[in-house]
Amino acid sequence: MNAVGRAADGVQDHIPPPPAPREEALAHILLVEDDDGDALLVEELLHDAYPATELRRARTLAGVKAMLDDAQSPQCVLLDLHLPDARGLDLLREVLRASPRAAVVVLTGLAEEGMGLSAVAAGAQDYLVKGLIEPSALGRAIRYAVLRRQSEQAAVAIQASRLRAEENARLERGLLPSPLLRSDTVRIVTRYESERADALLGGDFFDAVESADGSVHALIGDVSGHGPDEAALGVCLRVAWRSFTMAGARGDDLMHLMEEILCAERSSAEIFATLTTLTFSPDRDTAVMVRAGHPPALLITGADRVQLLQTPVGPALGLLPPGLSRWPQTGISLPDAGALLLFTDGLFEGRTGPAGQRLGEEGLLEIAQHHAHLPAERLLDTLITRTQALSAAYGGHFDDRAVVHLEWNT
Repeated sequence: MNAVGRAADGVQDHIPPPPAPREEALAHILLVEDDDGDALLVEELLHDAYPATELRRARTLAGVKAMLDDAQSPQCVLLDLHLPDARGLDLLREVLRASPRAAVVVLTGLAEEGMGLSAVAAGAQDYLVKGLIEPSALGRAIRYAVLRRQSEQAAVAIQASRLRAEENARLERGLLPSPLLRSDTVRIVTRYESERADALLGGDFFDAVESADGSVHALIGDVSGHGPDEAALGVCLRVAWRSFTMAGARGDDLMHLMEEILCAERSSAEIFATLTTLTFSPDRDTAVMVRAGHPPALLITGADRVQLLQTPVGPALGLLPPGLSRWPQTGISLPDAGALLLFTDGLFEGRTGPAGQRLGEEGLLEIAQHHAHLPAERLLDTLITRTQALSAAYGGHFDDRAVVHLEWNT
């Protein structure tokens, strides 16, 4: 049943609420008070409320900063706003910067309740008036302040997670587009897995288009590095490739154009990109492959017939000075039925031994030979699962991985 059907039946998808802030035993409280009499009163009240709590005291803002540098961050700071070296809301802001995870409860005098309200507006979790504090009230204020601080941090974390998910979705639409094909003579299945489940997509990208003469063009590429800058550059290169290809650029000319885009858009001269382009002839009898520092492809011609296509390779884009690179074009004779598998190096570079051994291209070939009989979707899932399992005991994969399966049957 689709989402519309579920809504019509009055059944809503269940989205679990975020976990409630965890109420922990108070272990560390920092009292910031320069008056010995007031400090003694607060210490006695706190001992009555939380006898097992560790209480530390600072008399100045400088003492607060030194104490926070040398010790574990407190769960709560009881802060007098009149210290010898700082006072008022400026003092509060300094303490908040020095201990961003701690709840802050401001201590005010009888005539300064307005200052307490201003402190709460500026970031404190609560305020207490000296002389009117009882042990139960102090304990309750500290406990509620800590829980409010945890709730604020949880809300910030949820919002950050949502923003990351939205950004990830935008990058994914740019990196992993829908193939632009006019016919079904070449069937395409793709997979993309990020290095970490909670990470932004990296710089791997792919695409496929069919030109007016019936030729099908495919691309897979990998920008060095990880993160939003590399992902954005990958999007730029993919869009540029589609535009240049649809405009008729091919082979060496296409690679030079792609390298110009890379050099113009990259954030530093050390960033480079590897890629492979593949063009199927309109009758699907031949294909032309161009590789720029990218791993070889796998050619699947039967249930157990798989080979590495170690075609000539040119340099990665952006490694040599502009205009010096050359990228050879290699013609490939295609059987009546078969598949070509393009992939990035994250698929085979995981460690598989205690001495740093890696699976490598030959290891990936062996796995593919054992599973080449599977349908495309299951084959790609199996390759990813198997390579992950082999490297799991030695730290797992350290790179994103993209796979493109192109199958034809003439």
